[in-house]
Amino acid sequence: MKVVLDTNVFISGMFWKGNSNKIINSWKERKFELVSSLDNIKELIKVLRDFKIKMDERLVKEWITLIIENSILVDVTGNIKVVKDDPTDDKFIETAMNSNADYIITQDKHLLDIQEFEKIKIVTPEVFLRILKT
Repeated sequence: MKVVLDTNVFISGMFWKGNSNKIINSWKERKFELVSSLDNIKELIKVLRDFKIKMDERLVKEWITLIIENSILVDVTGNIKVVKDDPTDDKFIETAMNSNADYIITQDKHLLDIQEFEKIKIVTPEVFLRILKT
């Protein structure tokens, strides 16, 4: 199963215990394949550096290396225009499309409102954890 994680899932999972943290641990345990793109990774780096809880730069680099070395990286061109209310989220849909991913996991209302696009299901961390258990 191929999965794209939105930046908000990474941030929640890195800083707090909970469903997003369980998803990151499931990825580390290879229960699914993570798909990402350089655009997604750049956004994560920016958010981590600007986040109210400061993460040591060395730790930021460790996380980015972990993602790059343990995910399928795909290119995004910016040609997908699906998320009308927040076009910056289009990169997650394009990442999923370019890798034939099964799911996008997010806590973002703009993406969740879409629910499904081209057979890619867009679900919350809670829903995805139930899917992983089946």
